[in-house]
Amino acid sequence: MIRRNSLFAASATILIAGMLAGCGASKPVALPPVTPLPLNFTGTADSSGIGQLNWRQVFADKHLTNLIDSALANNTDLLAASQRIEMSKAQYLLSRGNLLPSLNASITAGGDKYGDYTMNGVGNFDTNLSGNINEKQKIPAPVTPDFFLGLRSSWEIDIWGKLKQQRRAAAARFAASNAGRQLIVTMLVAEVANLYYELLTLDTELKILQKNILLQESALDIVRIQKEGGRATELAIQQFRAQLLNTQEQQYTVSQRIVATENQLNAIIGRYPAPILRDTSLMQQRIPQSIRVGLPSQLLQQRPDIRRAEFELEAAKADVAAVRKAFYPSLTLTPYAGFNAFKAGLLLNGGSVAYGALGGLTAPLFNQNKLRAGLNIANAQHKEAIYQYQKVLLNSYGEVVTQLNSLENNRRAFQLKQQEVNELSNAVNTAKELYLTGYASYLEVITAQKGVLDAELQLATNKKESFQSLVGLYRALGGGWN
Repeated sequence: MIRRNSLFAASATILIAGMLAGCGASKPVALPPVTPLPLNFTGTADSSGIGQLNWRQVFADKHLTNLIDSALANNTDLLAASQRIEMSKAQYLLSRGNLLPSLNASITAGGDKYGDYTMNGVGNFDTNLSGNINEKQKIPAPVTPDFFLGLRSSWEIDIWGKLKQQRRAAAARFAASNAGRQLIVTMLVAEVANLYYELLTLDTELKILQKNILLQESALDIVRIQKEGGRATELAIQQFRAQLLNTQEQQYTVSQRIVATENQLNAIIGRYPAPILRDTSLMQQRIPQSIRVGLPSQLLQQRPDIRRAEFELEAAKADVAAVRKAFYPSLTLTPYAGFNAFKAGLLLNGGSVAYGALGGLTAPLFNQNKLRAGLNIANAQHKEAIYQYQKVLLNSYGEVVTQLNSLENNRRAFQLKQQEVNELSNAVNTAKELYLTGYASYLEVITAQKGVLDAELQLATNKKESFQSLVGLYRALGGGWN
């Protein structure tokens, strides 16, 4: 009895020592601070913004909304993201299952040949000589079979909350995967809208080029007539023809860009190359004069990348907590119940009913270095998640400010370019009149035609950039997925 008490006391001492070692090894580490978002954007204090609107409320073009619908239904990246969500969900369900006991049906058969000088060997031999047993109770020799039919269970009691922290980490990663899908939706809506406005711009450029080709062909015909009358030279014809050829070449370049952009958009919406239905009146489409952007704090709820970073941060924090609790002893119960016999014919006999349970505390002692390494990894991943969260906050606020300024600057640039186009269009008419009356050279006509062509093309580009700034602001504010 004294020996047993001594062994129990020694085991308890070792267990307590393991717990104390675990407490010392798993102390929390200092974490870097997170700089919060500013209170508002460039002095605004709106309570709501376009980022909270559904994309159907932001984009009124029915052709564009149809394309976005197709992309959300068929885009391969979005479909793949849905499968990642399913995997994260399965991981979460798996972590929930770890909190519950496992129960397995078990059918086992085995045999042992015990040595003559072992307790089992001597005990079995001596038992078979006893007059207190019947024939059924005699132990087979020299190999002793063992048959079991029943249920076995194992249950780790979560006394420190380790499994609960693992479940919390899995739940956070499941939420992060869902936010990741929402981020793809936001990016997808923005990409489809940008490509759509790119197509409208190319259509407008093609119309401008075709219009100028007609004007330049007319100018070339006039110069040819003047040459026949002795009022122009072959050099003038060559210059006008070269200008016409250059414009015609641009026409085919733009046509090819239209094909490439259409195919890029087709791939995004999940279909093979096909014509893209669209409204080609880019210059008649309007951009809202006043846009509400809301408060920076709303980005925390609206932007999927911020929400994903938050969930990843929460998961990393739970991982650290779970690893810290792994230093403490774990309590495991292993009950069983069924039929157990050394003869197959007696297995289902009422006397073969057997049951039992084993419970034990196990504390890590010699694998402390392995646990410390795991804790260091978890702490480093936690800090990395904090830095990543801070990076997303900085980028998010910066993107909104950039797109706000881009929207306003592009609007002003478009207004000035419109005035420039008007002046240059008048200059072309003036140059033609002066040329016909002999007060201007053909080079001045060519220069005026080239100037108005370049200005009209740039005007279409400015219009596109204004729309793309609106799309960029909508995406930066976290719109599209909700």
